[in-house]
Formats: sequence, structure tokens, C-alpha cells
Amino acid sequence: MVPGLKVLLLLSLHLLQETQSSLVHLSNNGYEGVVVAINPSVPEDERLIQSIKEMVTQASTYLFEASQRRFYFRNVSILVPMTWKSKSEYLMPKRESYDKADVIVADPYLKYGDDPYTLQYGQCGDRGQYIHFTPNFLLADNLRIYGPRGRVFVHEWAHLRWGVFDEYNTDRPFYMSGKNVLEATRCSTGISGRNVVQECRGRSCIARQCRRDSKTGLLEPKCTFIPDKSQTAKDSIMFMQSLDSVVEFCTKKTHNKEAPNLQNKMCNRRSTWDVIEESADFRNASPMEGVEAPPPPTFSLLKSKQRVVCLVLDKSGSMSAGNNGTRLIRMNQAAELYLIQIIEKESLVGMVTFDSTATIQNNLIRMINESSYLEISANLPREASGGTSICNGLRKGFKAITSSNQMTSGSEIVLLTDGEDDQISSCFEEVKHSGAIIHTIALGPSAAKELETLSTMTGGLRFYANEDINGLIDAFSGISSRSGNIAQQALQLESKALTIAGKGRINGTVLVDSTVGNDTFFVVTWTAQKPDIILHDPKGKKYTTSDFRDDKLNIYSARLRIPGIAETGTWTYSLLNKNVISQLLTVTVTTRAKSPTKLPVIATAHMSQDTARYPSPMIVYARVSQGFLPVLGANVTAIIEAEDGHQVTLELWDNGAGADTLKNDGIYSRYFTEYHGNGRYSLKVKAQARKHIAKLHLKQPNKSLYIPGYIENGQITLNPPRPEVPEATEAPVEDFSRLTSGGSFTVSGAPPGGNHTHVFPPSKVTDLEAEFEGDHIHLTWTAPGEVLDKGKAQRYTIRMSQHSQDLQEDFKNATLVNTASLRPKEAGSKENFEFKPETLKIENGTKFYVVIQASNEANLTSEVSNIAQAVKFIPPQVPDLGTRMPVPSLTIFVFVATLFIF
Repeated sequence: MVPGLKVLLLLSLHLLQETQSSLVHLSNNGYEGVVVAINPSVPEDERLIQSIKEMVTQASTYLFEASQRRFYFRNVSILVPMTWKSKSEYLMPKRESYDKADVIVADPYLKYGDDPYTLQYGQCGDRGQYIHFTPNFLLADNLRIYGPRGRVFVHEWAHLRWGVFDEYNTDRPFYMSGKNVLEATRCSTGISGRNVVQECRGRSCIARQCRRDSKTGLLEPKCTFIPDKSQTAKDSIMFMQSLDSVVEFCTKKTHNKEAPNLQNKMCNRRSTWDVIEESADFRNASPMEGVEAPPPPTFSLLKSKQRVVCLVLDKSGSMSAGNNGTRLIRMNQAAELYLIQIIEKESLVGMVTFDSTATIQNNLIRMINESSYLEISANLPREASGGTSICNGLRKGFKAITSSNQMTSGSEIVLLTDGEDDQISSCFEEVKHSGAIIHTIALGPSAAKELETLSTMTGGLRFYANEDINGLIDAFSGISSRSGNIAQQALQLESKALTIAGKGRINGTVLVDSTVGNDTFFVVTWTAQKPDIILHDPKGKKYTTSDFRDDKLNIYSARLRIPGIAETGTWTYSLLNKNVISQLLTVTVTTRAKSPTKLPVIATAHMSQDTARYPSPMIVYARVSQGFLPVLGANVTAIIEAEDGHQVTLELWDNGAGADTLKNDGIYSRYFTEYHGNGRYSLKVKAQARKHIAKLHLKQPNKSLYIPGYIENGQITLNPPRPEVPEATEAPVEDFSRLTSGGSFTVSGAPPGGNHTHVFPPSKVTDLEAEFEGDHIHLTWTAPGEVLDKGKAQRYTIRMSQHSQDLQEDFKNATLVNTASLRPKEAGSKENFEFKPETLKIENGTKFYVVIQASNEANLTSEVSNIAQAVKFIPPQVPDLGTRMPVPSLTIFVFVATLFIF
């Protein structure tokens, strides 16, 4: 590996939190700015607020003890929906919003379980996205199942804040240890219990010893580890926080490196406490001496308010530049689309234009009907002239808001500029003091370099658009509601730019699925002459050019709003360029959910960090979901564009290899390394499903451990069985198409472009599996690339040992496997390799550990893979049918609880 590259790799992967814009910060050991937001669909229930307060208060004390007196919760904001009744104790939110909340309270989609979980898909040490509790979890009596709610919160907080992973594995609950003992997957191994199978008929249950599978030698699939209620082990919170004795995280001393859990896989077998010690929180907090317990947290109750947005648009002289139409025209096209198609009804919207001075074109207007939108769009600037003063534009934006009897705090400003301004930092303090959220759109390569600072300091979004109109439309389309009400949000189905030869024609299709179709618009723009337009719906109804309304400002666009609900199916369009010369045409289609009760498939995207310094790789993340459930089998493509116009197209994968943390979790990922110079880059993602191959995964990954029961005084007391999903774990998803903007990021220190083979090694293999087939060991893994997860590696190195510690501590001296016949496949392919260990006689119980490395033609080598274990198990000659053997001295009691559904 290139000197220093490993450090850069770790640094780049550790900066995922930059994308979150969480308000949480640590001050003198106390977490401040924690936001718990209740989804707009949750009915009003004051008990939720009380339960949240009790949970956080309890969690604060538990966290203080678990962190060795380093951390506690000082203040927490609870954000209730706009749909709840107003009360005197409800304050106005500032920059708190549902979409940036640390904890969300929402019903599970399709009612599949109340297990708490954290949406976490970054690398080890990367912060998660949010914690999800259901109302039923917060209100029902589930103490025996999960333990006290405060303890559950600390378990999830460790996922969210410090990027550690679970130390159990519901898919591999048992493993063969180095001492040839079948162990439950856990940390620490000091947690005692028994492995039993529960067989119940109604309320009558028996327990028997687990049998070994005659093929694998492991315990049978229904075998369950039931812990002793009384324990002496103090760790670990990431395994079973429900046990009274568990008050610590696993440390280097107590960590179980053999357990096949996600913590070991993602963090190179390091303990959770080791990872926490490396966090910025830990480095910035010393233990509080002489303090037995932290002060109780304080709570603020906030109520979401109506959305307030002010457009602050640049009309300086540089906006008259541009190819295929001026920047001013393209800005007006995109801004009009935002006003008519993207901004939610009932929102309050104003507009300011600026050059060296600024003018309020519209104070806030409530978006009720078409006349509301036209009242603002009629004032879009017609001419570009003058200098650029971003601060003057912002000040007038604040004034437009306050002049309409609204507070700047919590309001949003959409700032678009293409010009340089060396005075922008002069109003940073005013911006901070305003409490406004500023979304920035940098148009072209000369936009002020400090522009993104405004977004970063206010928790706003950041976008970069090159010279084409699509980039601007995609940016504006990405500035949607922050309320959590998916039914209100506009969704992009198509955004395509096409250069058509003179007198040429192009044809295309747009898929409208059954979950959308409300408020559907088809928009066509051009640069020279309006084309002939023909559009057919799935039933054959025809729309022509005359049905598309021309823009009154003469900004080269025409729009068709489909009456009522757009027909489900494939729409076809045809555009004829009537001009004798070629011109650029664009097609944009937006829509909204057909019904508030059936959530549409949505796609969101972002980079692993907002800034990168070469040669630090980045990761592209795209999440495709319906409700809170992941959508599998989608075709997801990222388009990344540099300032010089160079585009890179990446197919994103949900295969659990390379940059992707978990297979089949609906998070599609890929490394990005193809830098072409410094400056701003934009990200756009297209997700689509065709030929009915997409599926909805009905089980949420990364759930809290559901405790089946406890052993108390030699007796097993069972908890109520987990509410099961139907036997099928997947449900079909109809074909769909979605586009989304992932914002922008900034790169420094990068060369203009070229071959990066001599900079980046192949990615680490993380899914190596090994098993005996006769006297041979069969290996499977996902192929890495020549450059991380792209291309084809040059060769593999495989080593083995009978002791896993040899591979961890003395890799180069472990036995080398002959791989002369092994030729690496293209990245993402499934690899298979078989070899016969020559060192020892293969007997029943023989065990080998195997690892693999990949190298590229520049002799850069990947990190060592996960350690795979192969155990030789020879079935007995007489099939072990087993007899029902009751566990000695065990009596079974069924703990009956009533679960209330709210």
C-alpha cells in the first residue's frame, strides 16, 4: 500500500458524519442539541412525550456509567408535528427539523414489528443516520423483551454516534470456537446461558437440548441461546443490554474476536470500546471526577411550523453568459419549475434578486393555487447586469421574511449564484444569528468558493450545477420538504438532456407506477426553437404541442399538467426539432404520491463526506426504500460530474462487499476515485426497477436483540414470541423509476485526470466463506477490483492456519495456498476456489482458518480479508435422529404479556 494511503482511507471513511448536519455537539461531557422528532402521521398522544423524557433521563445515567463518567445527555428537543394541537409550552423550532433528527418516532411500514433500530450503513466509526422507535415500543410494556428503554437508547446511541456494530448475529447465532466448542455468538463469552429449542403448542411449552445438524455439525436452526437472568459479566451493551449486570462495552480484554458478528467484520475484530476510544467525543472528554451521577437532562418541546422559503437569485452581469442559452434563462426555467412543481402547497414563499444591490421582488406569499405561483414567477429577472454581493441578497431575504411577520429562525433561503464575491464572509455572523437554513446552488465554476460555508454553518443543502439546465433542475428538485411527510414531496421520474440534430426526432418513455401520479407535470425546454411534442399515456390518449402551455416570460419552456391522477404505466413521448440547426432539448417529469396511505418508493443519495483531499477515496451512498423497508434488486446508477464537465457513471451495488456494509439492506454503495481536477462535483442518482425483479425486504436489518426468555433459579421463563412477518421475507415491488440529487462535494489536491491504478489498491474482501467439501476446502467471496471495487485485480494471495491468531498477528508466516490456477474476475463477480490442505491429516473436527488478499498490477495490496473458518464434520454412520431430552432441572414458564397497539 502506498505510504500514508491507509491513513487517508481511514480518514475518508471516518467523515461520514459530515453529511448528516446533526445539531448534536458535546460540551463539557454533556450532549446538547439532540433532536427527537415525531412523524406527522403519528396521532397526537401526550404519553409519547412523557415516555421519551423518561427514556432519555434513564439513558443519561446509564450512558454516564457505561462511558466511565464521560458522557451524558444535557438537553434534548422533542419536535411534535404540525398536525398536533398548539400548546403554550410548544416553542418555535430553529434549525431543528424531522429530516435532520437524531431520533424519529414513527409507525413501522406495513406494521412489521416494533424493534428499535439505527439506520447505519457507513464504515466502522462512521456515524449513523437516525434511530427509529415506534410509538408502540415507547408505550407498551416490553421490559422483559428489550430491557429498560433507557438501556435500549444507549445501545442505539452507540450505533448512531460512534459507529459500532451489534455483537450478536441472528443469521449465525452459533459458531465453533478455537477450542472446538459450540458457542453462542456474543460478547463477552462471560455471559452465561443455555442452548435450547423451545417447542410450544398454545401456551404449553417444553425445552430440549439442541441437536447438531448432521451435515454442518453446527446446532440446528431453531436452537436459541437463553441467558441466565442473574449474571456476573458486565459486558457488553452491544450484545444484551437488557441484563441487569451489563453496564459496560466490550473492551480489548473481554472482546470475543471469534464471534461471527458485524462488529468483528466491520471493525477488524476490534472491541466496541476500542472504537469508541478513537472517536472525537472520547478525545474531547475526560472523566468527570467526584461526580456520582450526571445532572438530569432538560427538555424543550417544539412544534413544527409551516414551511417558509425565500429564493435569493443572482442576476449579476455574469448570468448573461453561457452556452445553449444564458445562465439567467436556465435559472428562471429551474426556479419556475421549483415554484410550480416542487414547493409544497400552503408553503410561504418570497423572492429576492441581487447583483451588487438587492431587491425584494415578493414578500412571502402562501402557495395556494396557480395564481400564487404566477405572482412570484412573473418577477423572475429578465436582464442580467451589475456586480455580485451575496450578503446584500441574504439581508434582503431576511427582510422579506420578517416583513411578512415570520421569523428568520427555522426559515429557509435558497441562494443561487454564479459569481465570485470576496466579501461573503462579512455576513457569516449575521447568518448564524438569523437561525435561517441556507441551501446553496453554485452555478458554474466561478461561483464564490466560500458559498458552501453558508450551508455547512446553517445545516442547509449544497448543490453544484454546471452549464446545463438539468443540473439546475435537479438541484432545485432536491430542496424538498423537511417535515417527514413523504406524501407531500415532489418526486422526479425523469430528467434528461438531449442534443438533437436539425430536423431530427427523438423518442423516449417515462414509467409512472401506481404509488404516484398526483400533480404530475411534463416539462420540455429548448435553446433555439420550440419542438413539436407528442405524448401518449398508457391507454393511448394523445397530448400534442398545443396542450403544453408556453411560459409567459419567454424562457424557452413548455409545461403540461396531467389532469387528475396520471395513468399508471409507460408514457411515450416524441420530440421533433423543427430547427435546421441542432439544439439542446430537455425533458423533466415530476409527480407526487397518489395517496397519503400508500407510500411511494423513494430514493435518496449522498457522498460519504462533503470535502475530500486527494488521494482520499469517497463512497457514494444511495438508499432505495418504501416506507422504512429496503427495496432490493433495483438498478441504481450514480452520475458524478466535475467542474470541467467530465462525467463518471457508477453502477451502485447492494452486495455487502467493497464499500457496501450489508447485503440486501436497500443501501447501494460504491467507491468513487475517478477525480478530474479540483473544485466542485455534483452527484445525481437514478434508481429504477424493470421486469418485476425488485423486492421489498420485510425485515429491517440492524434491529435490537429480541430476548426469547431468561433462566431464573433453574427455570426457563419465556417471553411472548416475536411478532412474525409472513413466511415470505420479501414482497414484490412493481417497476418504478426515480431520480434524486445527492448534492455537491469539493475536492482538493487532485490531478486533472488519468489512471489511478498506482494510487488505490484493491478493496478489502469482507465476505470470504469457507467450508469443507470432502477433503477439500471450498472458498467463495466477492471479487474486489484493480482500483478498490472497480476493474479486475491482478492476483490473489491466500493463507491458512489452524489458529486464527496466527493470521491476525503473523499473517506473512502463515501457510501459503497455491493459487497458480486462480485468475481474478471483474469486481463484483462471485469467486469460487477449491484447494486441498496438504499439511495435516483431515479428521473429524479438523479446523482451518483462511484469509485472502488481492493485489493490482502496481503491486498495491488490499487489506487482509475477514477470517473464514472451515470445520471438518463427519456425520455419524447411524443418523442421529435425536430424542427429546429435557434440559436438566429446567421447568418452562411462559411469560404472558399484553401488547397494546396504539
